[in-house]
Amino acid sequence: MCPHCRAFITNKDKICPYCNEQVGPRAIDRRSPADFLGGLIPHARFNTIVILLANFGLYLVSTLYSMRAGGGGGFSGIDGATLFAFGAKFGAAIAAGQWWRLVTAGFLHGGLLHILMNSWVLFDLAPQVEEMFGASRMWVIYFVSSVGGFYLSNLWNPRSLSVGASAALCGLIGAMIALGVTHHSAAMGAAIRSTYMRWAIYILIFSFLPGVDMAAHIGGGITGFAVAYLAGTPRYEGSPVERLWQAGALICLGLTGLSFALWWAWFSHTA
Repeated sequence: MCPHCRAFITNKDKICPYCNEQVGPRAIDRRSPADFLGGLIPHARFNTIVILLANFGLYLVSTLYSMRAGGGGGFSGIDGATLFAFGAKFGAAIAAGQWWRLVTAGFLHGGLLHILMNSWVLFDLAPQVEEMFGASRMWVIYFVSSVGGFYLSNLWNPRSLSVGASAALCGLIGAMIALGVTHHSAAMGAAIRSTYMRWAIYILIFSFLPGVDMAAHIGGGITGFAVAYLAGTPRYEGSPVERLWQAGALICLGLTGLSFALWWAWFSHTA
């Protein structure tokens, strides 16, 4: 995609055939080495792998904690007490000042099927969003969508425990729908909207199943769409706008770290 006019071009083009602007090498091609760990982790999915590792790490620790406490069904299901202890969304606790649960809940999962399904969607979807919006915007969209989803869930049903990455995933879907709405090519925009509207419909139907947090899905989707619609696609590298989004991504990562630090302070005091 040309960084100036956003037209689709080949990776061999040095001059954009549409706007005649010089096109530099893609960011992914400028990186050295090309992949991490001898090619085990491709750069195109590096940020996705980071999120997956965080999710699986917390899932493993929370499962072992649950088994040690004698609750839940092991890896097939984690009991509510453990999920609460590890930072699940719960209205009374959030009202008492534990706002960090709106962040930590997005990295927890209630069972093996839960995390496998979310991981499958994340592995497929997040690199697409990063390719279109850039890494900085993807991090902001992911973080804000997750928080927005659990915030709406807290307003909708504050008495329920809720966890999972699906609020953020719905935000990524909303971001791609926003791309389809704002794309300069009507035909390409319609194709993008058609693809990701189907994703949204599938998840909405799935949300009617018992135990699924529909409010988090809706909140995440709306938030992701809004952020992506306002953000737009990346401009030339090093521009003030891009530096602003890089700062926004760092703030989101910092708030995530702060949330888990506050969780740990609470957890170590109450455990």
